[in-house]
Amino acid sequence: MKMFEVISEPLDINKYHQMTINEHQGAVCTFTGHVREWTKGTRTVHLEYEAYIPMAEKMLAQIGDEISERWPGVITSIGHRIGKLEISDIAVVIVTSSPHRTDSYRANEYAVERLKEIVPIWKKEIWEDGEEWIGDSRKYHSSVEEK
Repeated sequence: MKMFEVISEPLDINKYHQMTINEHQGAVCTFTGHVREWTKGTRTVHLEYEAYIPMAEKMLAQIGDEISERWPGVITSIGHRIGKLEISDIAVVIVTSSPHRTDSYRANEYAVERLKEIVPIWKKEIWEDGEEWIGDSRKYHSSVEEK
């Protein structure tokens, strides 16, 4: 199993969770980003994600390395889905585990922000009355809500 991956199938939260568990970890923080229906008063019908997969997975792994350096003992796994996603589908899963909860919380938030900054994943928002690609080669924008 890959700890950092971009896939076209639905994301299995438990798979990423299990990759971060061992006898030393006392805390697990799981973030899931879901496709939301309404953004700033505009109704989204669905989203389409594309990625430069080899580079995206490399950058996800880099985020994991950065977290390990910053918070020793933290284990990270990240999965991002591409393709057509419907309302409420999971677009991203980020799981961080650590011996104590504070590091797990901080590392998870860091992973979300770094993903938005450096991972080459783009989305097209499809609305009732149009569509638009969001993001460029340097920045990822998310249309997901925390659950």
